[in-house]
Amino acid sequence: MQKTILATLLGLVMASAAQSPIAIVIHGGAGRIDRKTLPPEREKEYHTTLTNSLKAGHAILKKGGSALKAVEAAIVVMEDSPLFNAGKGAVFTSVGRNEMDASIMDGRTLMAGAVGGVTVLKNPILAARAVMEKTPHVLLTNVGAEKFAKDIGLETVKPDYFYTDRRWKQLQEWKAKQKNKKQSSLETIQEYLGTVGCVALDDKGNIAA
Repeated sequence: MQKTILATLLGLVMASAAQSPIAIVIHGGAGRIDRKTLPPEREKEYHTTLTNSLKAGHAILKKGGSALKAVEAAIVVMEDSPLFNAGKGAVFTSVGRNEMDASIMDGRTLMAGAVGGVTVLKNPILAARAVMEKTPHVLLTNVGAEKFAKDIGLETVKPDYFYTDRRWKQLQEWKAKQKNKKQSSLETIQEYLGTVGCVALDDKGNIAA
């Protein structure tokens, strides 16, 4: 089956003579999608959610907010959507779990924070920022990251919140392909995989991603 690579990159740049430039760029990941089998309504959903993500971040920048807050807001929109490989739409691991990672970087302070392998955090990007700002660490993983997030009041959900029929079907299709192969690593999938991302520039000249 002929497939095409679909990668979505959207951005906004705004400036006037009396203002410093602000900018925000987002992407919804990259993957092989057969455009012939992609319903028009699904494609519209992708574009609508990406536009909402862009608007969420841009609204913060337009009001003089930080690049860090803009990035966080944009990513939350995509994490809350089942369309993207992040948060609600995260792919399953080979054992049938949704394990999510997120990272964030602040150009103003040159600091970074990340979480890995979390299974009950509704918005991993919020936990990543909290790791950066509230701990001496750069990365927290698994139950330690989840306990930290719970202790500071971040929203948690049951693991089945992340279940989607589409991602489960993808896992079953992958397992079927692996039956006659010597290797069973997910890295052997001949597809382009990727999560979401965002880069923003605020009116103070700071960049975050």
